Amino acid sequence: MYSRRSLAKLLSAAAASRFLPGFAQGSAAPDYRIEIATAEVELSPKHRLRTTAYNGQVPGPLLRLKEGRPVTIEVTNKTERPEVVHWHGLFLPSAVDGASEEGTPMIAPGVTARIEFTPRPAGFRWYHTHTMAMNDLTRAQYGGQHGFLMVEPRENPARYDREFFLNLHDWRGQLLASDDGAMNPVYEVTTINGKVMGAGEPLRVKQGERVLLHILNSSPTEVHWIALAGHRLEVIALDGNPVPAPAKVEMLRLAPAERVCAMVEMNNPGVWVLGEVRKHVLATGMAIAMEYAGCTAAPKWLQPEELVWSYAAFSANAGPERGDAIDVPLVIESKFRGHGSMEGWTINGRSYPEAVVAPLKEGQRYRLQFINRSLDDHPLHLHRHTFELRTLNMPLQPGKDAPTPVSLGGVEKDTVLVAAGTQAEVEFTADNPGNTLLHCHQQNHMDMGFMMLLRYA
Repeated sequence: MYSRRSLAKLLSAAAASRFLPGFAQGSAAPDYRIEIATAEVELSPKHRLRTTAYNGQVPGPLLRLKEGRPVTIEVTNKTERPEVVHWHGLFLPSAVDGASEEGTPMIAPGVTARIEFTPRPAGFRWYHTHTMAMNDLTRAQYGGQHGFLMVEPRENPARYDREFFLNLHDWRGQLLASDDGAMNPVYEVTTINGKVMGAGEPLRVKQGERVLLHILNSSPTEVHWIALAGHRLEVIALDGNPVPAPAKVEMLRLAPAERVCAMVEMNNPGVWVLGEVRKHVLATGMAIAMEYAGCTAAPKWLQPEELVWSYAAFSANAGPERGDAIDVPLVIESKFRGHGSMEGWTINGRSYPEAVVAPLKEGQRYRLQFINRSLDDHPLHLHRHTFELRTLNMPLQPGKDAPTPVSLGGVEKDTVLVAAGTQAEVEFTADNPGNTLLHCHQQNHMDMGFMMLLRYA
């Protein structure tokens, strides 16, 4: 939400954005054009809605970029409010990363910005709006402003016959009171690639193929569990980064903003359902058929008996902790704001923008200690860097139901789900100077203060 004065400042900054570093001024045609505008979206014949989208489609167009090759993207804002596009998972300067908190200029209504950057690292990334929604559950990430971004490596040794990009999203949210009276979003419809089960085309494959699935959870608030009936999924990358120990699993768990790349051997002919493991979510539409050539049966679903997932399944042996890493304790707590309101959130007792830590020193290794004293799990996202998972599920209070702590090594991500009542630790090297945002990727938590700006000295 903006005051008249802050809105005027944003519009002024947006009008000048083409003159800032990373904003191109040339007349050559851009590599990609993105138009932010209202669109009519048909999730199914029974579910049509108006939302804000990229190029009139949900998800937005797939952007395929080359690692290390400069790219120019032209973004036109045809909405009535300032917008910004965040290039999630890329190592970019603060001025073009796509968060106004870091200093990226907002794009004013009616303005076109030409953005230039050199994409790295290689891997499955995504792009999305980075604005506030507050109580309007049609705006920001509650809407349709998200798309796939693939940075192709200079050399691609992967062996696969076919690939699919799949997007998980929740729609038509409304605020409902929890047991203590605080409001939380719930959703009427869930989709894969903007369609409920049966409303879109199936994924068509052939027996004997190796199929690579790139799966993104763009939900504003919800964790999703995904399985492919009749098949196992070999996880080869998390958040676009290759894992040190690829492993086959029965299902995937993706928190908001997480991505999983998984290989599937097409060795069980038929028509199968790829969908949400939990029955009540599956019933709202989050599924798609995978159809072998020559098979015409009704899609078949096999219900898993339990939810099983661990980042540790893809970890190398956890090596010794680096002694030069500086501990940064970050205590996460909720703040009841009254019946009928969403909860507020604090880091070390303060909400954004008052939440701060000591400035980062370039080249220094840091160990972020996420101490989650709340009753919620949180997908924590660090902009402009990746971090290595080190320890998870360290219980804050001992007891028979306390989780078992896990030590990891070599798993690099930009988003991690930190369980309620536990401490998790991740390490990163401060090697990309500039303002860097750390926040919960749940839209309602971010809106209610769950952000912190890390600054370099």
